[in-house]
Amino acid sequence: MTDIKILLASQNEHKIKEFRAIIKDTQISLITLKDLNDQDEVEETELTFVKNALIKAKYFSKKYHIPAISDDSGICVNALGGKPGVHSKRYANGNDYDNNIKLLNALKDVKDRHAYFFAAIVIYFPDCTYKVYEGEVHGTIGHEIKKIDAFGYDSVFYPNGYDQTFSELDPKLKNEISHRGQALKKVKEDLFEIINHK
Repeated sequence: MTDIKILLASQNEHKIKEFRAIIKDTQISLITLKDLNDQDEVEETELTFVKNALIKAKYFSKKYHIPAISDDSGICVNALGGKPGVHSKRYANGNDYDNNIKLLNALKDVKDRHAYFFAAIVIYFPDCTYKVYEGEVHGTIGHEIKKIDAFGYDSVFYPNGYDQTFSELDPKLKNEISHRGQALKKVKEDLFEIINHK
């Protein structure tokens, strides 16, 4: 098997770090937008994680004529009817800390704190075909922020079976059990087809 270069369609340093950690020791060579000095932002206008990931992967694959990989992910809370969902990043129109505060306030005095992280990963090829990989991890929302500078909602989410939030777990363990980790595991299982895509 030969290596394949895939462009990661994300400006998010946390996501880049996670992707690289999870797919290391594979035949995938990740190129980032930062490597290309590309500051383009693609607006996520769709109502599903898969369609939002597809928008980004398609745009950058067509721009550079190479396969592009993108993910859209977020947290869905039962008591809030699945919100913030695809609006997770923009939930409070601020930073991650603001989002966490808004979520905790929304769940004040709420007993059902079940939630799940969902990730959709799309690899888009120059021939206009694409592959979709999904992952999710269930857990509960805590009552306080455990780590101020944590990524996304990691500081308030306790995955089932653990008494620590994502932000407190060892990064290697978190990558193994996370929604993105689950989806990327499926990417790795499909590696032969991806690399030999015609």
